[in-house]
Amino acid sequence: MKTLTRRTGLKGTLTVPGDKSISHRAVMFGALAEGTTTIHGFLKGADCLSTIGCFQAMGIDIEEKEDTIYVHGKGLRGLQAPDGVLDVGNSGTTTRLISGILAGQNFTSELSGDASLNTRPMKRIIAPLSMMGADITSKNKDGCAPLLIHGRPLSAIHYDSPVASAQVKSCVLLAGLYADGETSVTEPALSRDHTERMLRSFGADIRTEGRTCTITPPKTLHGQHIEVPGDISSAAFFIAAACITPDSDVLIQNVGINPTRAGILEVCRSMDADVSLENVREAGGEPVADIRARTSRLKGTVIEGDIIPTLIDELPVIALMACFAEGQTIIRDAHELRVKESDRIAIVSDNLHAMGADVIPTDDGFLINSQQGTLTLHGASINCAMDHRIAMTFAVAGLNADGETVITDSDCVDVSYPDFFRQLERLYAQK
Repeated sequence: MKTLTRRTGLKGTLTVPGDKSISHRAVMFGALAEGTTTIHGFLKGADCLSTIGCFQAMGIDIEEKEDTIYVHGKGLRGLQAPDGVLDVGNSGTTTRLISGILAGQNFTSELSGDASLNTRPMKRIIAPLSMMGADITSKNKDGCAPLLIHGRPLSAIHYDSPVASAQVKSCVLLAGLYADGETSVTEPALSRDHTERMLRSFGADIRTEGRTCTITPPKTLHGQHIEVPGDISSAAFFIAAACITPDSDVLIQNVGINPTRAGILEVCRSMDADVSLENVREAGGEPVADIRARTSRLKGTVIEGDIIPTLIDELPVIALMACFAEGQTIIRDAHELRVKESDRIAIVSDNLHAMGADVIPTDDGFLINSQQGTLTLHGASINCAMDHRIAMTFAVAGLNADGETVITDSDCVDVSYPDFFRQLERLYAQK
């Protein structure tokens, strides 16, 4: 449990944990490659550790020395049947991506996670994998994990995905590593492209044309050195905190700004936020920059359409920013928030209401009405439903609310950002 009170003057420089999406993929692709893959900047949060645990259970030697993870790959056909159920914890990324890999193996496996994970929708991967000839079933027949996968030869397909989801796209492409020809995925909007970028660096024949990505099964993948940039989804909480907290100036170093992930930067521009990029460069095939954020006079905006997949994880804290803007902010086309670690539309709305904000939940987003300079949030007891992004959003809210804000299940931040509260405290302790 964490208690927060109003603060001003967030100052300082920090780095955020390594990108979660890239960390997951580096371990997975390293395990399927020949030779050793070294990963610097790996996120040691619970979700990514679940990915490591699953591959260790399938015979992959993964070790940590100082700040580097070493994945000793065994090739595309080197995985071994696990002795028991593969524990994916709370990680939807682990579950959906590894299912594509397991579908093409020559053994049977079972995936299961915690209570929250086992309620999240898996029909979205069961459907395309079944089209490829995979034998994958929901053990409880509810379209969720536990998933039972009998590995078998797979057929190449073209899949028109009904959702813009990097996890669905990646699942199909990874199954395509084991298919009998070219496999392609077309999305309704472009989702994050870390899988395509990284598989290409490992030696896969993968190409993108518009919203369609195609992979040709490779004979082999080759181990790589991966530099994981800071996760913009983690940086978002400090961007928001600096923008809405009086007298603040925060520099976040070495953050990935991949355009399929950096929608929050476009939203900041549309809200007139004082957010700028410094030291823009490229590292490991990913664009990287330092992000400076300062106290801002925000204005309302409309967030919809193709930008939504590029900032889906940041929408809770963007909704908080909107509470401090001038005018109305509309967020729509974000129904995916309903099936994250929690129903984020419902829980963000309920908690903001509890703090005195004017927020109207909709089926696919929010209507947020605000008058900058007049809103006063008040402290509340926040139930995060064990959702790490909700806990961090309302920690930032607590710095800008009268009275005490209590985050009852604050330990859930360990999923993606174990050091979050310590870093936040350093910013307001530097006077």
